[in-house]
Amino acid sequence: MVKEKLVMIGNGMAGIRTIEEILERDDQRFEITIIGKEPYPNYNRIMLSNILQKKMTQTDIIMNDFDWYKEHDIYLVVDDPVIEVDKVQKQVMTRNGLTFDYDICIFATGSKAFTLPIPGATYPSVIGWRTLEDTEKMIEIASTKKQAIVIGGGLLGLECARGLLDQDMDVTVIHLADWLMEMQLDKRAATLLQNDLTAQGMKFKLNTSTEEIIGDTDVTGIRLDDGTRLKADLVVMAVGIRPYNEIARNCGLDVNKGIVVNDYLQTSNDSIYAIGECAEHNGIVYGLVAPLYEQGQVLADYLTNRETKGYQGSTTFTSLKVSGCDLYSAGHIKEDDETRGIEMYDSVNMYYKKVFLREGKLVGTVLYGDVTDGPRFFNMMKQNQSLDEYTLVSMLHKGDESESSNVATLGDESIICGCNGVSKGKIVTVIKEEGLTSVEEVTKLTKAGNSCGKCKPQINELLQHTLGDDFVASKPTGICACTDLTRNQIVMQIRAKSLKTSKEVRHVLQFKDKGGCPKCRPAINYYLNMIYPQDHEDEKASRFANERYHANIQNDGTFSVIPQMRGGVTDADQLIQLGTVAKKYNIPLVKVTGSQRIGLYGVKKELLPQVWDDLGMRSASAYGKKTRSVKSCVGQKFCRFGTQDTTKLAIRLERTFEYIDTPHKFKMGVSGCPRSCVESGVKDFGVIGVENGFQIYIGGNGGTEVTVGQYLTTVETEDEVVKLCGALMQYYRETGIYAERTAPWLERLGFERVKDIILNETQQNQLFQRIMEAKAVAQVEPWKQILNEEKEKAIFAVEEV
Repeated sequence: MVKEKLVMIGNGMAGIRTIEEILERDDQRFEITIIGKEPYPNYNRIMLSNILQKKMTQTDIIMNDFDWYKEHDIYLVVDDPVIEVDKVQKQVMTRNGLTFDYDICIFATGSKAFTLPIPGATYPSVIGWRTLEDTEKMIEIASTKKQAIVIGGGLLGLECARGLLDQDMDVTVIHLADWLMEMQLDKRAATLLQNDLTAQGMKFKLNTSTEEIIGDTDVTGIRLDDGTRLKADLVVMAVGIRPYNEIARNCGLDVNKGIVVNDYLQTSNDSIYAIGECAEHNGIVYGLVAPLYEQGQVLADYLTNRETKGYQGSTTFTSLKVSGCDLYSAGHIKEDDETRGIEMYDSVNMYYKKVFLREGKLVGTVLYGDVTDGPRFFNMMKQNQSLDEYTLVSMLHKGDESESSNVATLGDESIICGCNGVSKGKIVTVIKEEGLTSVEEVTKLTKAGNSCGKCKPQINELLQHTLGDDFVASKPTGICACTDLTRNQIVMQIRAKSLKTSKEVRHVLQFKDKGGCPKCRPAINYYLNMIYPQDHEDEKASRFANERYHANIQNDGTFSVIPQMRGGVTDADQLIQLGTVAKKYNIPLVKVTGSQRIGLYGVKKELLPQVWDDLGMRSASAYGKKTRSVKSCVGQKFCRFGTQDTTKLAIRLERTFEYIDTPHKFKMGVSGCPRSCVESGVKDFGVIGVENGFQIYIGGNGGTEVTVGQYLTTVETEDEVVKLCGALMQYYRETGIYAERTAPWLERLGFERVKDIILNETQQNQLFQRIMEAKAVAQVEPWKQILNEEKEKAIFAVEEV
């Protein structure tokens, strides 16, 4: 059988989803060519805001990598836009001179950002945000400039503004209307949104427009219609999008706002179709992902001769990807002669709900603060459900649990994951075909739930409904059973809402157990310490018992007391003091530890304060999730194989980073030669002295599962070693999950990504500066006295030996 030639113009979300749907129905029917103007494979455009907001990377938003095209025998052309379509010859021509014949041509060209026709709009730092390249350019500008103006207070503009705040820019949003997101929100909801965003640091100029972008060769500011001038290094225009339809118009297709299509997405030419943001159906051009995916299903059915009723238009919904601001908007949200609204406002929790009714049917909703009813209302609108069984008051309540959460009643086309446009049908199909049993597995294969995470409870319900008796309840999707929020979501909410205590976090983020549990209490305390090193008062009650007692509990209920010996170095006075205390309290065991310290084992809890006071020594933090000991060999001063003064460097590392909290214990080792007597290769930060300097290894972990450290780089000086160690430790502090060792952390983030950041001079300096700020307020352990000057000099004099 000779395959029909299908050429798709555009490599975006709507087009590739259509191809996926076609392949699912008949993977042998077409010889497929896809032509894209960007140099990337298919990526998730709605996740660009997450890159700007530092939630995701470019790799994270790739939906179909280059290998996917090869696996499905798709010929992919990238970075080569189409410039002409010949309807008569049925050919498509690209800018680089390539020509492709087609039997069926599909326009999936998407849209482009609308740029205001005002003076200065063509300056280099004026961006119409639409692509990955635009996002990267904004991040680059933000690395050196600080004043940003976002023109447009709609969904896109606010997500962009939040991202620029996360890039440490000063951001002002200019908006023509009286309130933000006027197409999706009423005034009350918009006011709540503006208040939350203002608290995050965003500034606003409403009911005004930009008359001119000021500058000579690039942006220096803007002038508003009232004469006000604002400074600016970057101007982002988020005032709307326009369908990309020039090629279609030039080849003679019917074009209004978009390329005109019928219910089967067919244009005015029988062999050419259009889908997505470039298509106009019944006078409407859709810019949200869910309708575009619905169009893809219809077109795939039609092209593979499946029965279809055609595309009947879509009810759309909106949610904002800005941490700290939960909103949901769907359908018709304006009151008029035929439409009436019912609202509820909770001024304590700042929750707002409003539903819009017409002829006994729900036609729209606006939710702010608590958006859990969003899917329920949306489903009622999609099904055109009668409201006869509801009272006006009950409309704003969930009703019984089965009604609000039962996904069995949803149609296969219902979108479960709005962020990624993943439908119920898609999830159910994957569960059945791949034998999935957990939310994590569904997320991995479908991307549902991998951004905001709000749909994970529904995914769990789908698993239960689909698997029946074979269903096994999945583990909590959040950091513990108290919450479904992940580490990243909690950290983002702490920053966005300026939460300063563990109690605030648990209450504001609606933990199921407002008192927390042994798993989340220490984790939240750590995240608060990490985010607010200067301002957060460490919550001792949230720490593990070992940390509260400054000693490790043993299997018989007694404790081990391990004083600090930087680099494993001690002196006669310290040894005498240890012996005196051991005799005084009849310590059962005095032992050299695996970290080159001397420990006193078998100390009763009630004696701990007295033991520490009598020792007069610092704790070695052998019990905490923080900087642990730095093991060292004697190095070149004494060893004939040694190449560097490792003892001196080990003491310096320990002194520099002692008592700094980390997600898990952080161990270091400094070896004077490649024989690595202190096992530097299995340390979180390992140093091996060589003739030309120091080899650095990271991510090594001992324990039940040994992980060998990966080689990072070789440096010449001790200063460089210390700077690298600080940068690595701070990056681990800022991105690690509490109780996650560096080995799984490195695997999760990717070694190359960590390496690029740590070895980048600018980022390295910034990370080091931040860890020094944390060190300035690091808690020195109680129950000890600082060594007197003579004793300090005696110990540290070893550095000069």
